[in-house]
Amino acid sequence: MSGFNVGTRLKQLRQSRDLSQRELAKRAGVTNSTISLIEQNSVSPSVSSLKKILDALPVSISEFFAGEELANEQVFYRADELTEIGDGNLSWRLVGARRPNRSMSLLYEHYPPGADTGEDMLEHAGEEGGVIVAGSIEISVNGDTQVLHQGDAYYFDSRLPHRFRNVGDEECVIVSANTPPSFAEGGTTQHH
Repeated sequence: MSGFNVGTRLKQLRQSRDLSQRELAKRAGVTNSTISLIEQNSVSPSVSSLKKILDALPVSISEFFAGEELANEQVFYRADELTEIGDGNLSWRLVGARRPNRSMSLLYEHYPPGADTGEDMLEHAGEEGGVIVAGSIEISVNGDTQVLHQGDAYYFDSRLPHRFRNVGDEECVIVSANTPPSFAEGGTTQHH
């Protein structure tokens, strides 16, 4: 799944909806040049800006990365079959991206030192939880900020504003789940 062409896919979806770059930028609350640079693959969008743009289409993350096809109900997934939906810095690998009618999203997340989901706090319907597998992560939920370490865990209502930041000097690895599957729906749903 590596080498997914974000720019081409975004352009294809934008054009299929008869939207100019300017119109999409306006709807998403980003600059025209942002859309243009992403479509040229000159810049990798942050997770939060890609979400804003996809919400403006609207297209869900899983539709975006699955392309046109949906797979049969696969049961087992090798490491190289997980779909990368991160932003080129932090890595979120989604299990079963093409699975039809999923009722949760399961993610294998990697945050290199300094990785951050962004100052725009994320909010979306549902619940999410995870376990820190390696390293440490600073998580802010609704004004409460804690640093969690290997073996620690979190679980919260995703409608509360939240942010994940690796403030340590080693990679943080998390296995997380969220429901309803924010990557399977359009609209304003976003993962952290």
